[in-house]
Amino acid sequence: MDRVIYNFESLPVRQAAIRVPKRRSVYRARHAASGPRIGIIYNPRSHRNKGQDLACTGADSIAVAQPRSRDEIAHALAGFARDGIDFLIINGGDGTVRDVLTMGQSVFADRWPAIAVLPKGKTNALNVDLGAPADWTLEGAIAAYASGRRVVRRPLAVSRDGHDEPAMLGFIFGAGAFTLGIDAGQDAHSLGFFNSLAVGAASVWGVLQALFGTDRNKWRRGTEMRLHHLPSGDAVEHSGHGDTARRSVMLTSTLETMPMGIQLFGEPRHGLKLALLDRPRRRLLALLPVILMGWRPQWLAEAGLHQLDAEGLAVDVAEPVILDGEAFPPGRYRIEQGPELTFISA
Repeated sequence: MDRVIYNFESLPVRQAAIRVPKRRSVYRARHAASGPRIGIIYNPRSHRNKGQDLACTGADSIAVAQPRSRDEIAHALAGFARDGIDFLIINGGDGTVRDVLTMGQSVFADRWPAIAVLPKGKTNALNVDLGAPADWTLEGAIAAYASGRRVVRRPLAVSRDGHDEPAMLGFIFGAGAFTLGIDAGQDAHSLGFFNSLAVGAASVWGVLQALFGTDRNKWRRGTEMRLHHLPSGDAVEHSGHGDTARRSVMLTSTLETMPMGIQLFGEPRHGLKLALLDRPRRRLLALLPVILMGWRPQWLAEAGLHQLDAEGLAVDVAEPVILDGEAFPPGRYRIEQGPELTFISA
């Protein structure tokens, strides 16, 4: 994440006007015997991309786009849809995946192609969940279309109340100390820590700050936020520790396996999951490593650590939030589940 705050207004509001003709069944029949039609979104700015993966993309059945903006992503995807692609390969990190899925909503609607993601970013949390190799190549992903595993996931659909922009599709939404942790993660990246190692370094730093800092420390004071279940509107429970209008950490995701095997949401399971820490009580933080490794004492919720399931959430937060590594402004958000997508993994 660059140290800027992105606005939903930066999404092209005219993306709904992109016209994509129906896929041609004649085209599909002609290419069925020769393999899938493939579209590749290649982010040259991703951490691990240096252009070498493009050496195998000369076939007529493979189209490559290197968009540098969300507008360009939308038009590249529209071109892929006109070509009737069967397989979309996203070569980039979690932020690239978020932007491609977001801009693909109006293009593919309910007819998404199969998707593969190459772990070319700094954290690649989605690829950890999908089980793709850390060194997965473009050639390997193309070969996996025929022989790889197919994994169904529904991204989060995050929209901002009072705005007409399309929902953002991503996989990890957080607020509170999670926002601070992402910023600390950027410092870890600058020191040479990436992927799960960067997550671990940022997590350890945050826990140390919360353990030994005073209540004036930004890692301990929490963030003002209101949380309600959707569609019921019921308030999300609070333990009563600390200010009930504030939470220390809020994190939600549809991923089932997190980096480093951390069990933020409890046992791995499908659906939208929510993890909340009301107040960073030192006793709870001291036990956090074993809790995140799977220990489930019955008193967790009473102590202020909640691991919940939800159909959807309404979030009103006073400080910036994070969606897949980038910051978005404070405000009121709706978090629901997006379309079912089929991902291909090795």
